[in-house]
Amino acid sequence: MGKAFEQFLEVLIFNSRWLLAPFYLGLVAGIVILLIKFAQEFFHVAGHALTGTESEIILAILTLVDMSLVANLLIIIIFSGYENFVSKIDTAGHEDRPEWMGKVDFSGLKIKVIASIVAISAIELLKAFVNVDTGLDTLAAQNAPTSWTAIDKAIAWKVGIHILLVISGVLFALMDKIAESTPKHGSKH
Repeated sequence: MGKAFEQFLEVLIFNSRWLLAPFYLGLVAGIVILLIKFAQEFFHVAGHALTGTESEIILAILTLVDMSLVANLLIIIIFSGYENFVSKIDTAGHEDRPEWMGKVDFSGLKIKVIASIVAISAIELLKAFVNVDTGLDTLAAQNAPTSWTAIDKAIAWKVGIHILLVISGVLFALMDKIAESTPKHGSKH
């Protein structure tokens, strides 16, 4: 009785990985939602291509780049997460199969995710820098003091967060490098 229960429990636990599949389907739906917002933003910027200021156009295009990076991040998480935790995706013979697919383990996934987050943060920071003139013009129109403005504080926070994300990424990579060099992780040193 004990061995049969143990085997039942192990099969149940092993098959519980399929509970993750709806999460990945939800992320696919998230890409669809992102595509809708991307199309809205694209048509908005295309409609203002001749009438918008250079800063407005640059900000809108950076927003499109930002959305693209988020969509790429979602694809990496969906493919790698599904293959690492649920089941292999059987597309080995397909000519469009990404080269990295099936080769990204959990450690590689962490690095790709943090690298994507750092890139997204960099785009947000660049958008803030491009938008500084607009914010300063608004403050000047309100006769607000310009010594240490809310814009300066917001940008300082964004720079600080970005630096923290970069440091986190470097630490993740360093931890993985250290873990790979220890014999208990399968390395033959």
